[in-house]
Amino acid sequence: MKGVRVSRAYRRRACPVAKGRAMRMLLKVQMDTQASNEAIRQGTLQKTMESALSELHPEAAYFGTESGCRTAYLFFDMTDPSQMPKFSEPFFMELGARITYSPVMNREDLGKGLDAIGR
Repeated sequence: MKGVRVSRAYRRRACPVAKGRAMRMLLKVQMDTQASNEAIRQGTLQKTMESALSELHPEAAYFGTESGCRTAYLFFDMTDPSQMPKFSEPFFMELGARITYSPVMNREDLGKGLDAIGR
């Protein structure tokens, strides 16, 4: 924030994504039931999802329910944190969705991480 000074002890290290390296993420999209029902009636839900998938280029995409809501689980590589609004806003605006981003690992990533602990 402008005008706020942060002591060196509290400055965060740069996120690996900020250095130009991709980070595998899980984007969980929990759609509002009424908004997604209306999108289905209007024929826009599939268009919204297809547009999002073409932007994200997910490694995998799964769809189900969680906590009584239609939910999408999208696994993709994020190359820059500034991509978050571009990926999130269509879901917020068109489906009233709740969005969460979580870094995730595949089997090879987990093995590499566990090997590093043993050193």
